[in-house]
Amino acid sequence: MTTKTRPRATAAPTPAASPARATKPAKPVAAAKPVKSAKAASPVATATLTLSSKNYSSWSLRGWLLCRFAGLPFDEVMVSADDPKARKELLLLAPSILVPCLSHEGASVWNTAAIGYYLDETLPKAGLLPADRLARAHCRSICGEMNAGFANLRSALPMNLKAHFPGHRIWGGALPDIERVEEIWIDCLHTYGGPYLFGRQRTMADAMFAPVAMRFLTYDVTLAAPCRAYCGTIASMPEMQEWIAAARLEPAEIEELDMDF
Repeated sequence: MTTKTRPRATAAPTPAASPARATKPAKPVAAAKPVKSAKAASPVATATLTLSSKNYSSWSLRGWLLCRFAGLPFDEVMVSADDPKARKELLLLAPSILVPCLSHEGASVWNTAAIGYYLDETLPKAGLLPADRLARAHCRSICGEMNAGFANLRSALPMNLKAHFPGHRIWGGALPDIERVEEIWIDCLHTYGGPYLFGRQRTMADAMFAPVAMRFLTYDVTLAAPCRAYCGTIASMPEMQEWIAAARLEPAEIEELDMDF
């Protein structure tokens, strides 16, 4: 492409009654270099998110999805599965879950629900919580229930994205938890129309329940049709596919979570 330059600038003419010395013509102005579009530039990370295993850690997945849904640029800081504290958390032996941990503009937030609420306050236009007052209260309630409950489900169906156990027999203690999850999902899908729990917008609730959906697929859990469809919706998200691909590349294995079911 030929670059056009501006025409040579000449001095303004002087009155004929008082002729002046001719001035030298101005030098041509160089064409400005094209400026790259702002859309082409990659977003600069403004935060760090500490994660443990992508294959085994449901909490890490929740925090990662929350940040991605919110559109927050962040760098990942991976903790080795050999780290004693991380291993205790993955095996549900720790008194509290400290991973993931979001560091952003001086704030350090480590509880997954707290990360979601922090992101909603910081980036309210992302829509992590519904705008409607009643739907927002509903979303907060089921996120809190997921954050604090379902211990039997966690124990009976450990997170393991690289595995698949078709026809797996569910331990009886986990059945009430599974039934409660189905109740929550069917209520939300019916009330807000799907395909996500609160309609067409992905919210904090979808990030919180995404690991449960993946557990149900791993262990071939029998579900009502709307719940099966929701699991498929979660599994097909581009972010979920990206996470699964990274999980499959993890070399480390935790024997206790790879038991022969």
